[in-house]
Amino acid sequence: MKDGGVSQGRRVWDLPTRLAHWAIVFCVAGSWATHYLGVEWFPWHRRFGYAVLVLVAFRVAWGFAGTRHARFAAFVRGPRAVLAYLRGGPPSVGHNPLGALSVLAMLALLLLQAATGLFANDEIMNAGPFYGWVTPERSNALSGLHHANSEWLLVLIALHLAAIAWYGWRRGEPLLGAMLTGRKPAALVPEHEAIAGSRGWLAVAIVALASAALAVAIRLAPEATIALF
Repeated sequence: MKDGGVSQGRRVWDLPTRLAHWAIVFCVAGSWATHYLGVEWFPWHRRFGYAVLVLVAFRVAWGFAGTRHARFAAFVRGPRAVLAYLRGGPPSVGHNPLGALSVLAMLALLLLQAATGLFANDEIMNAGPFYGWVTPERSNALSGLHHANSEWLLVLIALHLAAIAWYGWRRGEPLLGAMLTGRKPAALVPEHEAIAGSRGWLAVAIVALASAALAVAIRLAPEATIALF
């Protein structure tokens, strides 16, 4: 059945948005696991951090250049819209005004986590690639922020999962399924608001550019030895 078919629903989320979403889930889980598996896993912890940074950079860029419902202009609203939604506003095709706040908060915390990791150290033998660009005292401060932010991030993730469960149970909105298939029931998506394509070529170009920029910055970073005393 074609994209606008009733039985399959209508497409809301493009493939790049969905791939970035699930890749972030995987990389955050991998980063968390490798942090606790021991120092020998630090290279993988670092790689997961790089991936998160590139993915967040992509999602921010996609918020301006992506398809209709992926753009910030389509779902970021002011306080009045959030209050109206909380008072019983209708379902949104894409992110609702309250969910938009969660998206922005998640991107901000992920960016902070990945960015501080570039300068952080474990005061033993491992450090981020940009450790040599700051003083040891500044690196220690950023390391503390990196640790604290990981706790805030876990709280936000828990709230995010609880919201998904609540929307599915109480409001009958298949948020999880939509992020897997890209589609929502036709009754929730007017035909003129369904998307037709994914702009995959543009997404690949953005990811390639962000990856190249990070690779160059890491290559140019000065080598440094952790100051233990």
